Amino acid sequence: MSSRGGQSVSERDEAYDGFGDAAPDRTGQAEAFDAIGGRYDDAFPHKEGQVTAVGRLLAELPDKARVLDVGCGTGVPTARQLVDAGHSVTGVDLSEGMLELARAHVPEAEFLHRDLASLRVEGPGGLGRFDGITCFFTLLMLPRAEIPYALRQFHRLLKPDGVLALSMVEADLDDAEIPFMSHYIRVSGFLRDELREVVREAGFEITAEELHSYAPARADAPPEHQLFLNCRRT
Repeated sequence: MSSRGGQSVSERDEAYDGFGDAAPDRTGQAEAFDAIGGRYDDAFPHKEGQVTAVGRLLAELPDKARVLDVGCGTGVPTARQLVDAGHSVTGVDLSEGMLELARAHVPEAEFLHRDLASLRVEGPGGLGRFDGITCFFTLLMLPRAEIPYALRQFHRLLKPDGVLALSMVEADLDDAEIPFMSHYIRVSGFLRDELREVVREAGFEITAEELHSYAPARADAPPEHQLFLNCRRT
């Protein structure tokens, strides 16, 4: 697992300069999602907001675009939706268990075991630039202080005028430990106006926004207010 705790500054993209070495180890997060596996899709079977946000992104992509799916999870619905539209997809996730499911669900895509802080354009392991990035419910796994750095990372990874689709749970939380599907995970959130400001300050124009109230299909996953943003790199 690529944990932030053992990662040097030289191993991180320049977008993370200034974040420092005292970064959290995400081993526990990865282990929780390894254990959850396919039960995640059982708890969240209806992802209309996510599918709609990807649909808006698809309308802005060129033919045969390169798309990076950050925190790809099981590969459905996002990687599958992108591949079915004719695009080249690279998915990254910290959970080996989720990646195993993603490779089975979407064999046409490439899936890599990476921490988002280690993503880079050039150099060893460099991914190049992308026409689009999707990031659904991944930023909420970071401390609030890290989220602006992650968004600037996305800005660097996108081509000029590249597009981003992301989602967060609307909540006033910072690295709070919560029970989730018989495990404990750490999550952060923003209220809507705060999230808009953070996204814009990272160099993005918000082109569309939707808020969904979501009640998971399992009692051990709490109800959520899900905020979806479509953005363009400026």
